[in-house]
Amino acid sequence: YQKHFKPYKFKKINFFEIGVGGYENPISGGESLRMWKSYFPFAKIFSLDIFDKSFLQENRIQIFRGSQVDEIVLSTIFKQVGEFDLIIDDGSHINEHVIKSFEFLFPKLKKGGIYVIEDTQTSYWKEYGGNSEDFNTKGTIYHYFKSLIDCLNNEEFLLPDYKKSYYDKHIISMHFYHNMIFIYKGDND
Repeated sequence: YQKHFKPYKFKKINFFEIGVGGYENPISGGESLRMWKSYFPFAKIFSLDIFDKSFLQENRIQIFRGSQVDEIVLSTIFKQVGEFDLIIDDGSHINEHVIKSFEFLFPKLKKGGIYVIEDTQTSYWKEYGGNSEDFNTKGTIYHYFKSLIDCLNNEEFLLPDYKKSYYDKHIISMHFYHNMIFIYKGDND
């Protein structure tokens, strides 16, 4: 994280993390939110969790309740907060949820922002919608994000009538690590 987030450290940013932690216990979790609050002294920290975590709110930390795949909840947060500079998905880790959240939230990320997905090992875990036997199974986290690598190089496609997708135009780099993906947004021109 230090490598990727250091340029944002002392900026006034909107930071959004999906998942507070602590499961249904209303007073458990929030450790990463407090860490991000400390690391980014001028940031507004926002989070979303399926459970009520309002007890854990504090100055510069606001927590919303809802599902990471509920577009009404996500739209309400966006209308209230505005665009985000940094987004971390540390939510359900269910493959379908990770992909759906990315498709809705990446367009809400500011240009120059970073979208991070944690715990991507669930791409291989059947109970989360993953597959360890066929790494090209559609609908898994890694199948989906590996396919977006082509967006970076869309100018090289030998397709005369090719229409650029949103991701072709706005993904400028992707970084894959052990159980993590960082996607940078900008103008891919």
